[in-house]
Amino acid sequence: MTYLDVEDKIKNAKPIDFGNLINDVFELFKKIWLKGFITILLIMAVSLGIIFVFTMIGLAPENVTAQQMLNFEVFYQSYVTSVIYGIPQTILLSTCILAFLGAFYRICRQDIEGENKEADYFYFFKKAYFSKVLMLGIIYTAIAVLAQLMFIVPYIYVYIPLSFFSVVLANHPEMGELDIVKLSFKLGNKKWFIAFIAMFVAGIIGMLGIIACGIGVLFTMSIVYLPAFLIYKEAVGFQNGKNMVTIENQTKTNF
Repeated sequence: MTYLDVEDKIKNAKPIDFGNLINDVFELFKKIWLKGFITILLIMAVSLGIIFVFTMIGLAPENVTAQQMLNFEVFYQSYVTSVIYGIPQTILLSTCILAFLGAFYRICRQDIEGENKEADYFYFFKKAYFSKVLMLGIIYTAIAVLAQLMFIVPYIYVYIPLSFFSVVLANHPEMGELDIVKLSFKLGNKKWFIAFIAMFVAGIIGMLGIIACGIGVLFTMSIVYLPAFLIYKEAVGFQNGKNMVTIENQTKTNF
C-alpha cells in the first residue's frame, strides 16, 4: 500500500469495539507470549547496557530527589535539566526500542498470517533499515522531550501517536521517516481514546506478573504493546504481506 492508501484507510476507519479489541489482545498474547518475553528481555538488556555506559562516562541524567520534589520551582528546574541532559541517552534508547518493537510487530503479523518464518528480533538493526530507525528515534525523542518540557499532560497525549511509530515501521519499512511519523499521528489521533484505554488496561494486566515473585512481569509485559498493533490491523489491515516491500528487495532491483 502507498502512503495515500494507508491515509485513506485511516480516514475511513470504522469504530473499534473495545470488548473485541481486548479479547483479540488476549488471544494474540496467548500465541506470542514467548516471543514477547524474548523481546522484553532484549529491550531490557540493551537499555541497561546503554544506561550503564552513559552512567560510567558521566552523561546520565540526574534523578530528581524527594527533597527537590517538595519545592515546585526547584523540582521543575531539576526536571527540565534532567530531560534535556538525557537527550543523547534517550535517542539511543528510543532507537533500540523502536527497532525491537518493529521486529516484534513484524513477527506478530507473520504469526497472524500463518507465515512459517524464523523470528528475526534484529531485523531492523540491519544496514538497510538502521539509519531510518535512528532518524525515527531522533524524531521520537524530539517530540517526547518537547512534550515533557510542557509537563505531563502533553506527553500523555503524544504518547499514543508515538506508540504507533514501530507499528507503521513494521508494516511499511519502505516508507520515508516523515511518512511513518505522519501516519502514526493520523492513526493515533483518530483512535486516541480507545488506544489510551486499551493500553491502560493492558498495562494493568501486564503488571500482574509482579505477583509471580516480580520476575513474572517479564513474561506478561509484552501484552502492553499489542493494542497498538491490533488497532492498526483493524484500521488499516494487512494484504497478506503484499504491502511489505522491503528496502533490501528495492536495492536488489535497482542494482
